[in-house]
This record gives sequence, C-alpha cells and structure tokens, in this order.
Amino acid sequence: MSGYAFTHLRHVDLAVPDYDAQVEFYSKQWGLTVTATDGDVAYLAAEGSPEQYVVRLRRAEDKRLDLVSYGVADALQVDQLAERLAQDNVQLVGEPDTMQTPGGGYGFRFFDVDGRTVEVSADVAVRTHRKVEEGESIPVKLSHVVLNSPNPERTVSFYDKHFGFRLSDTLMHPRMGEMMWFLRTNSHHHSMAVARGPHVSLHHASFELRGIDEYMRGTGRLLRNGTEKIWGPGRHLAGNNTFSYFLDPNGNTVEYTTELEVLDEDSWHPHLYDFSDPAVSDQWGTANAMDEFVATKSFNDPDKGLFVAPPV
Repeated sequence: MSGYAFTHLRHVDLAVPDYDAQVEFYSKQWGLTVTATDGDVAYLAAEGSPEQYVVRLRRAEDKRLDLVSYGVADALQVDQLAERLAQDNVQLVGEPDTMQTPGGGYGFRFFDVDGRTVEVSADVAVRTHRKVEEGESIPVKLSHVVLNSPNPERTVSFYDKHFGFRLSDTLMHPRMGEMMWFLRTNSHHHSMAVARGPHVSLHHASFELRGIDEYMRGTGRLLRNGTEKIWGPGRHLAGNNTFSYFLDPNGNTVEYTTELEVLDEDSWHPHLYDFSDPAVSDQWGTANAMDEFVATKSFNDPDKGLFVAPPV
C-alpha cells in the first residue's frame, strides 16, 4: 500500500546515567548482542535482524530518549522528505548527509511536534544476521515503540500529516476517553503507538521473539533472574500480540512480544476498543490487572532532551 514515508522502524537510542548496568542488562539478560562501542556509546543488535543495531546506549548524566530511527526507501526519498519538512516549518537538526554510525548510510534528524529527536536514513549496510533457532529466547528484531504525549491527538496528527502513518486501532476508556493510538507504516499492525500521558517520554520499546515458546522461555528467564516485571504474560486484543513488560535498570519499560498481527490493508477498518473490558487488555486473562502501578511505570520519567539533539 503506497503513501508511507517510512519503510520500517530501525532502532531506539537511550541516554542513561547507569551505562554499564544498562549494557549488562541488554546484552546478558535481554538477549541483544553488542556489535560496536565508541567511547561511551554501545550499539546492540538483534541476532535475527538485518539492522546494524536495534538499541543504542549512551552514557549521560540525564536519562532521556535520544532518538527513534526509521528507514526510508532510498537517498532521493531522504532528500525529498527533508525538503518537505523544512517547507512545513518542522525543525531539522541538520541537512541530509552521510551517516557516521555503524553501517553508514544517508540521512538526517529532526524534532517532532513534542520535541523528541527522530532520525531517518537510507542505504544503511545490511548486517550479517542469522535465523534465530527453535527454543532461542532472544529478540529477533525491534517490533515497535510507544511514545507518551500530553497532547496525543496533536502527535498522531503530526505523524499522519508528514509521514503517512495510518491508524490501525484506538484504545479508549469510558471515563478517560481515547488513550492510545496504534499507528502503522507498513502492513504490521503498529510500528509506533502514541499514549496519553502526563509528559513526553518513552512509554516502552518492544522486541519480537521467534514464537510463543521462545517468548515464554524469555519471560521465564527474566523472572528467574529477578528482573522486575510490570505486566504479563498475556495477549492484547489490539494487534493480537503477546506481551510481557519489564523494567530495565534505568526504569525504561521494555517488552517481549510475538505474533503481532499483519493486516490485510485493503479490508482493514480501525476498531475503537474499550480497555475497561479486561479481555481487551489481555485476551488470555493470565496477566496481572492493568492498574495504577502498571500505568505509572509506563509513564516513565519526563524526557529531559526535548528540542535538544543528542551529541552523537
């Protein structure tokens, strides 16, 4: 289906004060592979993904979401997108140029309407990757990111207008109104979602495992290792994907998932789901309740990097 500016989600980059603990967590517990380091920056790949890395960690005094990165089709698309954004008064961090990160490529960064940094790129070298085998409870790829915004309607409108994201489903509550919008940039149910929150922050980053067995093995491994679980295991209705949410050492929520729905875009119509119905949040009924604890952890800390580009 045409009209998408982005082809797919590439990586999520985090700035963290507890850098060593974070590298240890994402490599030894979460199941990613450190593929490169550059001073106080570490790049971590998913074994099944052709992306050079799916998480970048940077040592910093303040915790922040450094950026979210998306792919586009080619260098021409990069230039055309940068030109359109500039004409629409979207603030660019810099003009399109050769990328200095692993895999190279051509791209640029800009600030979205909430002030978070977004990177787009093309022609990044494909990483040598492998098939994740049966029973391996490690991420195959980065599945999606969810972003908190105090004005989510504006945020959703921004990504629709400038990049052609399409609405797959919406979550609502009888007392609170519409609360989460699931947006896609390809046929997968969502590459991004926007949640109503008290401040701009990362809600969570989600990583796809090979299948149900690997997802449950990974969930169990983290529980045995004492990683703090927030919510799950269960299966959402929107997206029909499994979920187990945990906290990394810096308080960011990260998710193991699998079986995210792939849509027939010619026939799909968005749903408005009422998540006061427990079966909307968890079809299986196996997860702990979606309560104040889960919601508060998902709000995360206010992002201290808005409209300030990361130094690398």
